[in-house]
Amino acid sequence: MRKYIFEILTLAAAITCIAASANAQIADKKSLNLQGAKQVIAAAQAEAKRVNAPGGVVAVVDDGGNLIAVERLDGTFNAGANISIGKARTAALFKKPTKFFEDVIKNGRTAMVALNDFTPLQGGVPVIVDNQIIGAVGVSGAASAQQDEEVAIAGANVFAAKAAAIAPSDPSGTTAPVSSGGVKYFQACDVDASFDKGAVLYDGGGSNYMIHTSRRKEPGLAEVHTKDADLIYVVDGTASFITGGSVVEGKNTAADEIRGSSINGGNTRKIAKGDVIVVPAGTPHQFKEVSSPFLYYVVKVR
Repeated sequence: MRKYIFEILTLAAAITCIAASANAQIADKKSLNLQGAKQVIAAAQAEAKRVNAPGGVVAVVDDGGNLIAVERLDGTFNAGANISIGKARTAALFKKPTKFFEDVIKNGRTAMVALNDFTPLQGGVPVIVDNQIIGAVGVSGAASAQQDEEVAIAGANVFAAKAAAIAPSDPSGTTAPVSSGGVKYFQACDVDASFDKGAVLYDGGGSNYMIHTSRRKEPGLAEVHTKDADLIYVVDGTASFITGGSVVEGKNTAADEIRGSSINGGNTRKIAKGDVIVVPAGTPHQFKEVSSPFLYYVVKVR
């Protein structure tokens, strides 16, 4: 009898080990559903409206490149839908922004254009939640390729912006609420993920400041923030930075925001890792001769 009991216990232990081993091989995986895709599209369209984009198509796919949703703004050219879907699919399947591949091809690796289901045009961005790529968003039909990407990034960042209002998990594994004092805490992994995309780390929550984890791969337009001062801290890379002077071909792109092609006059300085610079509200400024990547914090104070 004891022998049978021993055998039963041994078998039960073996089954438990097998089950534990199987569970260890199954990772928790987040997924993007229709409701989430609609939130991505809404955030992208809000950004398109903010920057006065002339039109655009926003497409969202899951992590396998399967289309979840697509919306076309009035006035967008007819091919925009197919292009935006292609951008989103490329960003999801290759797990990189499509601008990476556009740059690779520009630098001479033209054989990549022969790949199937491949749209190497700027404007496709992965959607990342908790360091997992759950899908991607593609935009086509804005004023420029760069604006396509900026609108797509706004859509991709919609979940990060919402998560910023909640503190990360505490050591016990439960989600710690924001304290009554309004303290916000961002773990290094969350900051790194935000820098990977070039995103808003903290939207201010109704206060008079925001924190951007900014990422540049190329020079930018001349800018003037009429009401916001920029406090810039360089994390990595180098750039030429122009301040002062006057904006050439300046246009209002949003409330209290002016963009132009370049700056006349002004002071040019080389900024690098560890440097801090304060740009008062109303001061023209422009990044030029940017190393890739150039990473910097911007605290916007109004």
